[in-house]
Amino acid sequence: MNVEKIRNEMSQKKGKLLKFKFNGARNQIEEFEGRIIDTYPAVFIIETQTQDNRIKSFTYSDILIENLEIIE
Repeated sequence: MNVEKIRNEMSQKKGKLLKFKFNGARNQIEEFEGRIIDTYPAVFIIETQTQDNRIKSFTYSDILIENLEIIE
């Protein structure tokens, strides 16, 4: 898989409710639901479906190196 393919996949999933798993620093794992609200050449933006509706941004390489997973 390459960054261009991931970018196309994220564009196709824009607006759909998805589950994500983020492997953060120091083995902190965060699972959340959200929608991809926008995609840009280097990053994509997710609005989480929590009480405070946080906005998170990730790079396509986060998926490539498996820091961020889409759980289906």
